[in-house]
Amino acid sequence: MIFAANFKMNHTRVSTWNYVHDLRDRMVEAGVEHEVYVFPPASALMGAHRPVVVGAQNAYPAMQGAFTGEIGMEQLDEFGIHTLLIGHSERRMLLGESQEKVAEKYAFFKARNYEIIYCVGEPIEVREQGDAAVEAYLLEELEGIDIHYGRLIVAYEPIWAIGTGRTATPEAIASTHAMLRRHIEAPLLYGGSVNPANIEEIAAVENVDGVLVGGASLEVDSFFEMMTKV
Repeated sequence: MIFAANFKMNHTRVSTWNYVHDLRDRMVEAGVEHEVYVFPPASALMGAHRPVVVGAQNAYPAMQGAFTGEIGMEQLDEFGIHTLLIGHSERRMLLGESQEKVAEKYAFFKARNYEIIYCVGEPIEVREQGDAAVEAYLLEELEGIDIHYGRLIVAYEPIWAIGTGRTATPEAIASTHAMLRRHIEAPLLYGGSVNPANIEEIAAVENVDGVLVGGASLEVDSFFEMMTKV
């Protein structure tokens, strides 16, 4: 399975360094063979520490330039980082990233052979309208995206389940992932209040190839425990 940890605006450079080294050592000692990604904040980016892949939560589609507050390929190249989150709902909703901008970013980094974890997810008002509304909404979030790109991973994160403690039911996850599978061949992750208590149930759902974990990934004990349960 794929396990991806999104630290969001948590952890420092020192704590991220300690986390990644601790996680790597535990994985090697236990013989864990899952694909594992850690996405720290920009100030804590670091080089590769296989088998843990370090990626960036965001980047601007340019090598460098006059883009205040952003990082580009020049900064990522310094650490040998070629893995990127794109389209997370918090950037879409809180920071106003339009689908046009998300698609531009995707095309730029796809052209440079980056591994991309691309996020989609619906708000509660769409979920309450039923499966057809959810499908239409998620397909809109795939507009302008080459879904046949060989280094694509898609993460389904219902917005109403992110950081709320409310997890989609296995039936809802199965239904939505089955719908996405009709359109997408890439690995499909589920995200939204994933934790050690529900990881086994979520991992058992058909078409769930892994998880994108937020709050429960901030402590290495919790994140590693999830890996040992599936």
